[in-house]
Amino acid sequence: MGASLSLVPVLDYFARREFLAAGLRPGEVTLPHPDGGAGATCTVHYWAPPGEPRLPPLLLVHGFGPRATWQWRCQVGPLSRHFHVIVPDLLGFGGSTYPAEAPPPSEATQAAALAALLDALPGVEGRRVAVAGTSYGGFVTYWLARAAGPERVGPVVIASSDLLKTAADDRGFVKRAGDGWSGVEQVLLPSEPAAMRKLLEMASYRPPPAVMMPDFVLRDFIQKLFTENRERLIHLLKGITVGTDKFQVTPLTQEVLIIWGDHDQLFPVEKAFAVQRCLDGKASLEIIKKTGHAPQLEDPARFNKVMVDFLLAAQIPAPSVNGSSP
Repeated sequence: MGASLSLVPVLDYFARREFLAAGLRPGEVTLPHPDGGAGATCTVHYWAPPGEPRLPPLLLVHGFGPRATWQWRCQVGPLSRHFHVIVPDLLGFGGSTYPAEAPPPSEATQAAALAALLDALPGVEGRRVAVAGTSYGGFVTYWLARAAGPERVGPVVIASSDLLKTAADDRGFVKRAGDGWSGVEQVLLPSEPAAMRKLLEMASYRPPPAVMMPDFVLRDFIQKLFTENRERLIHLLKGITVGTDKFQVTPLTQEVLIIWGDHDQLFPVEKAFAVQRCLDGKASLEIIKKTGHAPQLEDPARFNKVMVDFLLAAQIPAPSVNGSSP
């Protein structure tokens, strides 16, 4: 009985229902691959309302975890009342693909693909787009904002995303995980129930009780979210440049909001203050109490209010890149 039960399709159904109820529809575009040679292409899958925007565009960039629809399911409804919400799958995640022979996409490559997506969507080309990214998606969001500049991208929301992460932070993560773990990948890409429990424990302020996490349920999640995609996910991890000379953090000229959970054990809350200082102390910082690495899921009401208030206050009737009104 346990072997035939899978919660993944159920969660997929409810997440997709939230997106559909918010007026978003799935789509995909084929684009030149930023790191490819002549003729190389990539496919970017996304969710967005059909037609040209009647509201200011807002791009939501997911993290390294489960599907984008799972990560933003509590935001698309409230945000779609104020914004033309666009939720892409980053290259290598969900329905977005890149050439098998290409190197693992870096944050710069992911950002370039998102910029090309925005230029390909009806009515979005040339418009200033607000961007929010969570965790790994925050790395990509930062790079996109810096590369595209304030005329194209802004304001910016960076959630639970340690832009200053180093190898020392990875060692600290393993230490916080406790005995029996040899590396970050062992927890972030779990291959057995104990590792999945540890990941949930470290990512959540209130992880699901043990009675709701029997081994057969966790094995199903591992199989569908990690095992079937393990080689691809390992390949994607190798593309991350945060903490190297290729990812230098400098202040952004856009208005920036940093959101963090006060009990985040993946990226501890003190790193939020370090990121704020590195951005010249000008970024707004909101610490959401009693949440872990995904405050948008553990306290969506607070997260949504903070984000909407910031974005609406920062939204100036911005001209398009060519100088005309949006």
